[in-house]
Amino acid sequence: MTRPRRFSAAMPGTVDDALRLHLLRDDGQEDICLVTYAPSTGASRTSALLKEVVLPKPGERSVHGNASFTGDYVVRVASIAAAQGLGIALAHSHPHGSGWQQMSGPDEDAERSFAHLAHAITGHELFGLTVAGDHAWSARRWNADARCTEAESVRVVDSHLRVTWNEALRPVPMPQDSQIRTISGWGEQIQGLLTRLRVLVVGAGSIGHDIAIRLAATGLLHVAVMDFDDLERVNLDRMPTATWIDVALRRGKVEHALRQLRLAATAGRPDLHGFEDSICEDLGQRIALDYDVIFSCVDRPWPRAVLNQLAYSDLIPVIDGGIAIDPFADGNGMRNATWRSHVLRPGRPCMVCTRQLNPADVTLDQQGLLEDPEYIRQSGRQKPARQNVAALAISPAASQLAQFVSLVVAPGGLGEPGPLQYVLSTHQLIALPTSLNPECFFERTTGLGDARVELTGVHESAERTRAARRRAQRSTRIRLARAGDRLLTSAQRKWTELTCPESRL
Repeated sequence: MTRPRRFSAAMPGTVDDALRLHLLRDDGQEDICLVTYAPSTGASRTSALLKEVVLPKPGERSVHGNASFTGDYVVRVASIAAAQGLGIALAHSHPHGSGWQQMSGPDEDAERSFAHLAHAITGHELFGLTVAGDHAWSARRWNADARCTEAESVRVVDSHLRVTWNEALRPVPMPQDSQIRTISGWGEQIQGLLTRLRVLVVGAGSIGHDIAIRLAATGLLHVAVMDFDDLERVNLDRMPTATWIDVALRRGKVEHALRQLRLAATAGRPDLHGFEDSICEDLGQRIALDYDVIFSCVDRPWPRAVLNQLAYSDLIPVIDGGIAIDPFADGNGMRNATWRSHVLRPGRPCMVCTRQLNPADVTLDQQGLLEDPEYIRQSGRQKPARQNVAALAISPAASQLAQFVSLVVAPGGLGEPGPLQYVLSTHQLIALPTSLNPECFFERTTGLGDARVELTGVHESAERTRAARRRAQRSTRIRLARAGDRLLTSAQRKWTELTCPESRL
């Protein structure tokens, strides 16, 4: 059975500020305005990305307790939107309301009456938006036949990610006894907001694996991991939950991560997913567009470029980080180690601007040259550094998780802090420059959605890796070993349920 497509709306903090400045009047009356939006189409969710607030001209709207507007205003803004390939959203205020708002009869009639006209001019469906006096947003979508579908959420992407949830579609999850200490850190209200976020971890290696487990343990309902790679012997020193058996059974990193997430999850009914796709593939990118926050735990230029773009073009905050270890050339000792973390979003510098991504390397990675020993030899390039240390691998994960908590919980009301770097040799935490480059290509793509420049394509390395893993798993030896492992796991689970009945709750 196919699940119905989900809908949401999102806006950068600058658009939220502009809308509230106009709609929430000092005299307490309702007001109205129109906004252009770009669609962002994921595998199962479509988001309206609000772009430009187009205020009414004199005579195009009237404020009289409620607010009314003219058809000329709708035609003018719809024509502007159509010229840019965009749709329009009708925004109005309920200054005395709070939380997700239901429409009054006049509000519903006004939006319905312009649904067909908006679609006829722009080719996109009309979105309706309401802002309450407590700054909470609600949204709905009108198709060309004037049928309304409620959105599940509205996201405001700023230093503090603010999400208003539609309680009818995304009810507050029941707090669990296993979450008591977590909830005591920020209260049930924030826990209810936090745990409904859909979070995707791209890269299930040592850093991403630990991040995903801790998100599930925190009580998030929707955690997913994406990685096409195998679990190998070189991963064992930095992934304490992985064993020689996992390697011998040819488990992919995603399969192993999902097993651990199910063990760690504290939500009552967790919705955990694993995707053996590459973010560089079209399907991988469409899956990513279904999520509210993404962790970037990859070290290759091409996937980092895709994630860097999505943070701006599709208004999905991406929490990026990593570790660099600098051993002495003779292999005797360590000169230094540093780890970084930052949130990619409109209003913060992108990876290129912070020199964490070289666009020239993206092209080389797409062509597979960064894994070609002959190209590396002829070009005089050094092989990518892959050093990591088990005792330090937790540090970049902790730094990214701290950025996540700052973004979502906003301790002290401050939000995420900008790019940070920790220097191990001197034990210094450094706040890195956050100035924006006015010529930044990615910053100028903010809110493009489906009109983004596509960076995805055929990822040959991912295809080869998945095919080799499937062939190995079909061998008689591996199939028998995996069947035995399943029987053992099932027996252990049943024994746990018999000896510890509360584990079934």
